[in-house]
Amino acid sequence: MRNTWIIARREWRERVGSRAFILFSILGPLVVLTIMYILFAYGGKTAKKWNVLIADPAGIMENKIAARVDPNVTYSFADNYIETEEFANAKVYQEFDAMVEINEKVLGNKVGFVFYRQIPSKALEKTVQYQIERRLEEVLVDRFTDLTLLDFRKIKQPILLSFRSVYDPEDKSADKRAWVGMFFGALIFIFIALFAMTLLRSISREKSNRIVEVILASVKPTQLMLGKIIGVGLSAIVQCSIWIVVIAIGLSLMKSTLFPDYIAQNIDSAGNVISQAANDTDLMGNTGAYEYNEFVDLVFERIQFGPMLFVFALCLIGGYLFYSAIFSAVGASVGSESDGQQFVIPLVLLLCFGVYAGYYAMINPDAPLTTWLYYLPFTAPSVVLVKFALGFAPGEAHTLWLVGLILILSCVLFFYLAGRIYKNGILQFGHRLKLRHFFKWTRNN
Repeated sequence: MRNTWIIARREWRERVGSRAFILFSILGPLVVLTIMYILFAYGGKTAKKWNVLIADPAGIMENKIAARVDPNVTYSFADNYIETEEFANAKVYQEFDAMVEINEKVLGNKVGFVFYRQIPSKALEKTVQYQIERRLEEVLVDRFTDLTLLDFRKIKQPILLSFRSVYDPEDKSADKRAWVGMFFGALIFIFIALFAMTLLRSISREKSNRIVEVILASVKPTQLMLGKIIGVGLSAIVQCSIWIVVIAIGLSLMKSTLFPDYIAQNIDSAGNVISQAANDTDLMGNTGAYEYNEFVDLVFERIQFGPMLFVFALCLIGGYLFYSAIFSAVGASVGSESDGQQFVIPLVLLLCFGVYAGYYAMINPDAPLTTWLYYLPFTAPSVVLVKFALGFAPGEAHTLWLVGLILILSCVLFFYLAGRIYKNGILQFGHRLKLRHFFKWTRNN
C-alpha cells in the first residue's frame, strides 16, 4: 500500500503543478460564467412581442381584453375549442406565438393555461398574466358579485396561468430543477472524460517508452494501476472543487452587480406586474436579470445545494473509479501508444451516452428506460443527479442507496478484471490490440 501512495503522490504532483492544470482551473469556470452571462443578458431580449390567440368557446371574455392597446401583445379571439396538437401543427394557427385556453372552469378553480411556441421573456409572461387576470376579474364581478371592481380586487384570489410549451403540453421538461441536476451530471462526465483520458495516455506512454519496465521492478502491476488511478483522481477532485467554488462565487457576484432584479421590484404581492411597469421599455429590456436571479435562487435555495454537492461528490468519485478501471485496462493492453485509438472512440461514445441518459431522464422522469438507466453503472452518475434534483416520491429515497451499492460492486468487479488485464498486458509489446486479448488476459492469473 505504501508503494501505491508513493505513485499516487507522484501522479498528483505532476498534474496539479502543470501549467495546463492551473490554466484550466481558472479559465474553465470563467468560460462557463461568461456563457451564462451571454445567455441571460441577451437571451431574454429576443421575444419582446407576442401574437396571442385566446380560445374562448364559452364567450366568457366577450372578445375584450384591455381598454388600452398594448404595443407588446396583440390578442385575437376564437369561439371554438382548439386542441394543443391542432394549434401546434395547423397552418391556420402558425401566425400566433401562443394560445390562451379559457373555459368556464377558470372562473371557479382560478387556473388557466398558456401554450407557447417559443419560451417568452418574463416580462411578457407577467404582462399576459396581468391582462388576462384583470379581464377575468371584470367578468367575475359582473356575474357573481354586487361589489365594485376596486372592492373586489382588495379581497380577490389571483388567477394562476400556467405557461407551457405547445410541443410539451404535459410540461414534462419544464422543471428547472432537472436542468440543475443535468448540469451537475454533465460536469461529472466532462471531468471523467478529461482525467480518464489523461490516465489512458499516461499508461500507454509509459508503456511505449518502456519506463514501465523499470517501475515494475519495484512495485506490483496492481499497485501501479491503483496509484495512477488515485493520483489522477485526486487531481480531478481538486480541479472540480475549484470550479464549483469559482462558479458559486461568480453566480453570487453576477446577481448583485450585473443582474439587478428590475422586474421583482415591479411585481405586487399577488405576483402581477404593476400596470405602469408592464409596458415600460426598461422593464422589457431587463428580463434577463429576472430570469438569471430566478435561476440563482433555484440553485442556492430550492435545490438543497449542500446535499446536492454531497451526492455530486459521491457520483463523481464512483463514476470516475468505474470508468478509470476501463480506461486503465485499455491503456495497459495496447501494443503501441497509437494502437489504442480504435478503442478510444467507443469509450468516448459511452461517456456521451452517459450525458444523454441524464437528458433523457430529465425529459422522461417516469419512463421505464429511465429506471434502467438509473441503476446502470455506466449512466447512473448523471441520472441520479437529475432524479435527486427533482426529488424522490415518498418511499423511493432508499433507491439512492441501492444505486450506490450497485455502483460500488460494479467498481470492485471492474477493478478486479482491470487488474488482471493490467497485470498480463502491461509488459506485452508489438501486438495489435483485439477484443480476444481482453478475454484471454482476464482468464489468466
